[in-house]
Amino acid sequence: MDGGMSTMDEIFEPGPGRERDFRDALGRFATGVTIVTTQTEDGPIAITANSFASLSLDPPLVLWSPAKASSRFKPFAEAQHFAIHVIATDQAALCGEVAKDARRFRPGDLTENENGVPLIESALAHFECAREAVHDGGDHVIVVGRVQRVRMREGEPLLFLQGRYGAFQAFD
Repeated sequence: MDGGMSTMDEIFEPGPGRERDFRDALGRFATGVTIVTTQTEDGPIAITANSFASLSLDPPLVLWSPAKASSRFKPFAEAQHFAIHVIATDQAALCGEVAKDARRFRPGDLTENENGVPLIESALAHFECAREAVHDGGDHVIVVGRVQRVRMREGEPLLFLQGRYGAFQAFD
């Protein structure tokens, strides 16, 4: 590849009227898929998120970014404790269900930690967090969590690219 522009390249300035194009450009970046859970007065609540990242090893910090326009925003922005679950390829259906229904869990789907945070034990990994900070981030907030406990297992991660779920294929 020469790294030059092809006839298919498009250059634009993001802003009013170009939101969909900007989102499509961001969608060129493959991400993992997570489900974030917390406890509310009405029971467990969940949200799918691909805006997850490691932040610091010392102290152990992670971050994720819920959208302010989400009907689920307030419980997650205010949560003192939450868990971020890295989802496996065989859990794609669960992601779709949680995206549609924040309370889609059936009896037996979840356990709880000592802080009452709902945990998806079958996830590839989960990070049990205490809220460290919340920062404004435009139409999202950046939630920083201090990781208190981690659980992980072997398996293949679910990936998200251009609005679709998929799997990782390694080059040997």
